[in-house]
Amino acid sequence: IKIMLSEIQKLFLGDAPNWYKSTIIGFLIFNPILLMTLNVTSPENAGFILGWILLLQFIFTLAMALKCYPLQPGGLLAIEALLLGLTSTDTVYYEIQQNLKVILLLVFMVAGIYFMKNLMLTIFTKLLLGIRSKTLLSFLFCISAAVLSAFLDALTVTAVLIGVMIGFYRIYHAVISGNNFSDQDHNYKNNTNISSLNASELEDFKGFLRDLVMHGAVGTALGGVCTTVGEPQNLLIAGKAGWDFMEFFFQMAPITMPILFTGLLTCVFVERFSIAGFGNQLPSNVRNIFNEYSIYRKENITIRDKTELLIESIVLVFLVFALAFSIAAVGLIGLSVMVLLTAFKGITHEHKLGEAFHEALPFTALLAVFFAIVSVIYDQKLFEPVILYVLAQPESVQPSLFYVANGFLSAVSDNVFVATIYIGQVAEKIPIGTEQFNNLAIAINVGTNIPSIATPNGQAAFLFLLTSALAPLINLSYLRMVYMALPYTIILSIVGYICIANIL
Repeated sequence: IKIMLSEIQKLFLGDAPNWYKSTIIGFLIFNPILLMTLNVTSPENAGFILGWILLLQFIFTLAMALKCYPLQPGGLLAIEALLLGLTSTDTVYYEIQQNLKVILLLVFMVAGIYFMKNLMLTIFTKLLLGIRSKTLLSFLFCISAAVLSAFLDALTVTAVLIGVMIGFYRIYHAVISGNNFSDQDHNYKNNTNISSLNASELEDFKGFLRDLVMHGAVGTALGGVCTTVGEPQNLLIAGKAGWDFMEFFFQMAPITMPILFTGLLTCVFVERFSIAGFGNQLPSNVRNIFNEYSIYRKENITIRDKTELLIESIVLVFLVFALAFSIAAVGLIGLSVMVLLTAFKGITHEHKLGEAFHEALPFTALLAVFFAIVSVIYDQKLFEPVILYVLAQPESVQPSLFYVANGFLSAVSDNVFVATIYIGQVAEKIPIGTEQFNNLAIAINVGTNIPSIATPNGQAAFLFLLTSALAPLINLSYLRMVYMALPYTIILSIVGYICIANIL
């Protein structure tokens, strides 16, 4: 039995550090003891206090994502929350039902984008080689992500960014390891002098990719706040307020346009002065690798390659129009993209299809666990004191207070959930269509979209990036994401507050 227990201890959470394993076990032992103590000393507040502690414990598992994928430790905390009665399976199922569109998006849209990676890599390689100014390149990544997110959605754009960055990394890694790079049935081996490539250049290259993907991720928030399709909660708020696509845009524009403009200026500023870890340049050897790869692809491209790129281009146009005109739920559009690409590119073997789901399904499972934690927030009314306090204040200061409260709560939990709770409470207490309701709807939308870039758990796109296969490749940890987003968080949150306080 002793040997068996020792083996269980080794197996528990795999190769995570022992201190991390001990911490998670400590959480699991501490929580029921605390609940029993609170039930005796303060029964009316027991669930509320433990609910906040559980939320902080779950955030800890997200922060340690590079030590251990958060699904397992976070899932154990969620199961314990159910066993302790902090929430119910019915509430968890309800939360998943409410967010089914997001889950379908992750499962099918990311898989659809996977089969479009050759076109994406071709486009972005040309962009990478055609623009030598890192500041200009960063600006283009940021503004492109913003525009695409306004008309598509932030998670889709983030999936594209992740796919492109992994493609870049694969080409580089193939060269430094001396292996062939298989792409579109070609075996490409770069002729660059491998011995001239060193570890410092690899770190510089990782930093370069990290900069671009973080600028792009922030760009998804800048554009996502502007329209109904940018973020899931936008559509919910628009539905409550009775706004269509254009009315939503015009209602938000006095606040969102200054934020967008400031965000783009911030991108240039942090790159130009190498602030918060930005400013990493592409090493000349690495640029040579991509130049030679581009030349090789151009010289060796076949009719089949051109045909596949044409098919991907046509499906990309379909994707843009389908999303822009909202012909179906985003996830269903992603499924149609996957079907079209695989059918016309002749990808019909099951194991080839399965590769497309490797990236998204672990995160989808993590998101379902996250909804269990959200259920605890809902059942234990963790945010209710803040809502009641704000609604008790004079109407003139409510929008700015809602903005601050939404921003803080979105950063520590989830912006979609916070927006859902707040807009529901406001709709119950203030007549829909009144100027005050509209002002609060705007404040809630901006508050849940902008300050939430402070942490990866604030936005689904950021959390997706943190838990993706790309993050460990480029050393993008939770704390590094927080640090790199900090200039954006501070500047954009202040601009948002000034606009809401003076315009609404």
